[in-house]
Amino acid sequence: MSSTVDVLNLNLLAQDAASGMMWLIIAALVVVAFVLVLFGVFASYFGLWIQSLLTGAKVGFLDLIGMTFRKVNTRGIVRAKIMSVQSGLSDPDLTTRALEAHALAGGNVQQVTRALIAAKKAKTISLTFKEATAIDLAGRDVLESVQTSVYPKVIDCPPRGSAKASLDAVAKDGIQLKVKARVTVRANLQQLIGGATEETIIARVGEGIVSAIGSAASHKAVLENPDVISKAVLAKRLDSQTAFEIVSIDIADIDVGANIGARLQADQAEADTQVARARAENKRASAVAAEKEMEAKVEESRAQLVLAQAAVPEAMADAFRSGKLGILDYFKLQNISADTEMRKALAVTSKESTDAYSASNLSH
Repeated sequence: MSSTVDVLNLNLLAQDAASGMMWLIIAALVVVAFVLVLFGVFASYFGLWIQSLLTGAKVGFLDLIGMTFRKVNTRGIVRAKIMSVQSGLSDPDLTTRALEAHALAGGNVQQVTRALIAAKKAKTISLTFKEATAIDLAGRDVLESVQTSVYPKVIDCPPRGSAKASLDAVAKDGIQLKVKARVTVRANLQQLIGGATEETIIARVGEGIVSAIGSAASHKAVLENPDVISKAVLAKRLDSQTAFEIVSIDIADIDVGANIGARLQADQAEADTQVARARAENKRASAVAAEKEMEAKVEESRAQLVLAQAAVPEAMADAFRSGKLGILDYFKLQNISADTEMRKALAVTSKESTDAYSASNLSH
């Protein structure tokens, strides 16, 4: 009986030992896995951390891990911070958290950092980190803007590929001039946000050139001194409220076009001729209408005369019936009428004979 109890005790002790060994192995595996994870994380960020430490960027190891959880490009942030420190940027707003916030906002951290470095190296451009990030988030290429501010940009007016190859303007003497200009501009970083773009500069310069040529008394004066166009355009300060500052305006080419004044005068003369013809036709139509009206009045008078002549026999008959006109008086009236007709006939015959005699004398 005692031997059986001893065997059971030994079995229980063996089971307890096996269970303890299993838990010990599991704990060891967990510790090894945790150590491996820590080693992997350390290996992943050790290069960036040691690089930031040696360059003075001061990006902490925990900051690197936090960037990973916040879905930020850790390598880009560290490189941007190293670039800023090594370039000597002393802007207090340029911190690791600020770079991370700009990246989370959708900005280009590398472009902003390069733009700040370029502005600092230029020594003539004042650009802060907040201004650079605002320009970048506004959709502008901040690095290109800084480069344009350092190295002025040349804009063709009219631009290449446009519908018209030149700007056409007419002087006061009516001669057309075709002008091509080149505008040298420098980026104005303070007005880059909300300022007008290149299209506005081109439109304003084109308007200024047309106005300057139109104010010239003669096209010859413009051809002799093309700089009058540049001076007139620059004096108008066309770069106000734009993202650029006009450095100079150069007239690249100027050609003589058509005689617009003569063409307009010819068109005006043709128009005046057509108006005069219309007025003359109106007068002719009025005269024809008046003539027709007079003919109608003549016919009306003839009709009245016929009516009056038709009333004469009736009046004579009434006179006979009333005794106011006798037979002898009627014959006397007839004799007088016949005598009058005879005298008219003799007068016509005498006039014809005189005309014939005069004609024969002239022929001789």
